[in-house]
Amino acid sequence: MENNSLIILAESLQLIFDNLNSFGYQTIAPTISENTIVYDQITKISDLPIGYIDEQTGGHYRLKKHSKPTFFSYTVGANSWKKYLHPPKVRLWQIKRKAKAMEFVSEETQPPKLAFIGVRGCELAAISIQDRVFLKDKFVDPIYSTRRKDIFIVAINCARAVKTCFCTSMQTGPKVEEGFDLSLTEILDDKKHIFLVKVATEKGREILKNIPYKVATKEDENIAENIIKTTAQSIEKKLDTENIKELLYQNYENPSWDEVANRCLSCANCTMVCPTCFCTTVQDTTDLTGEIAERWRSWDSCFTSDFSYIHGGSVRVSTKSRYRQWLVHKLGAWLDQFGTSGCVGCGRCITWCPVGIDITEQVKTLRENNG
Repeated sequence: MENNSLIILAESLQLIFDNLNSFGYQTIAPTISENTIVYDQITKISDLPIGYIDEQTGGHYRLKKHSKPTFFSYTVGANSWKKYLHPPKVRLWQIKRKAKAMEFVSEETQPPKLAFIGVRGCELAAISIQDRVFLKDKFVDPIYSTRRKDIFIVAINCARAVKTCFCTSMQTGPKVEEGFDLSLTEILDDKKHIFLVKVATEKGREILKNIPYKVATKEDENIAENIIKTTAQSIEKKLDTENIKELLYQNYENPSWDEVANRCLSCANCTMVCPTCFCTTVQDTTDLTGEIAERWRSWDSCFTSDFSYIHGGSVRVSTKSRYRQWLVHKLGAWLDQFGTSGCVGCGRCITWCPVGIDITEQVKTLRENNG
């Protein structure tokens, strides 16, 4: 297995699942629930959304049956891998009353080893961004650090895009470049259904042991590259990132903020589906007996009025101010804070916005009305 590009039969994907399970990994992969793609624990490739594609536009999402039995022809649903690394709700600690003393119980449980199957280029970029936020600063988040440590990643190169994708603008896809153990490109024609596999780590090499393969030919690699190239060429939506931080900083009073605020519902959908947003709130609770007190951390959003509440009231009382805060931080201030954009071009915020507000169109409008 010296060559990093290999060919395996499509059904051999089950052997990868089996090997991961034998190494103690729980395999988390795309599956269908409530008529959408979600990431959940599965052990059989038959639980993948075989033969399905998705249709996405602003405020619109539908899964549809496809004529070909492909495993990965859809893009992304509302779920992101973030929920496994930065959980929506987690208990930080518990205090129990013991006679005249108090017993403090910290949350230091060992999370399961997880293998993520079918991670897209934009999603790898999102995980990398959250790594920067939680692991590579003065303060390290111990919950994220513990969960991130043993993650095995099987990435997938996108064979199609939807109308809300703009990963090419953010240079995050559709090709996966780094951050994975194994990458797959699915190839299906009249003669064969195979995966071209690239091995990036020793862990990945170990998982492929005992799986029948052949070394990829130049023709195989060209077919895989053409699939990715065709996908990239099909992406119509664009986000112009040139001097975007300066554009946003110079347009706090741009009238386009009022226009988008008239449509925005402050529902927080965009931040809940975003794979990089990390805002949280903390809640302290007690039981009815007063014997147990707990502190919980849960996802929050800058679109809620309580999020910016300080003594005397909320800092951002209007929908306009909250939408502006989100967009300026995501595309501008994030660069100052973390050295990268906070957007990966997955398009989830466009698809899952009930009124179809489009982040790329908002930036375009700001450029047209600049100054």
